Amino acid sequence: MAERARLFSAVIPPPGVVTALRRALRQAGHHRSPGLRWTTRDRWHITLGFYGTDLIEQRAEWLRTRLAGLAAPVVRIEGSGSFRGVLWMGVRGSGLDVVAAAARPDGENRPYVAHLTLALARRGTWAQERRTQAVIERWRTSLAEVRSPEWAATEVVLMRSEASREPGGAPLYSVVTRFALDAPG
Repeated sequence: MAERARLFSAVIPPPGVVTALRRALRQAGHHRSPGLRWTTRDRWHITLGFYGTDLIEQRAEWLRTRLAGLAAPVVRIEGSGSFRGVLWMGVRGSGLDVVAAAARPDGENRPYVAHLTLALARRGTWAQERRTQAVIERWRTSLAEVRSPEWAATEVVLMRSEASREPGGAPLYSVVTRFALDAPG
């Protein structure tokens, strides 16, 4: 029987970019962060498409076909932003929109916002969540001028997401397969 899992595709930043981002976070770390759960650097990625629970081999072949012949985007971490309950770093550059369009599932109509999630709000009362959103906004302001070195994102990964083995823990991510992209255009 074919194996199913919760799947998404992503670009993973290289070690030099991770180091630069960690340095920027340390420099901006003067804010208290009650109510935030920070993502760990081994979980940092730029999501291209989320597929939900799907057949692994079938999604991998679909993605391989969609990515074939695409040039590696040249990107950088730049600026910061937030969604409700989420602090993130923006991703800018050339070509990522093309790769993301190819990797996004059919029927996905929401605008693509390239980002790397840094922290998520913990659930709480309305008042707690409101205070946490204010903390997110202070961090967003502090990180607004951050800009990493550029890099060529030469591969896309198909990742599996599994529930944490600990109550309230973050999901566990693992790479299922990798897809090389052509040299930047």
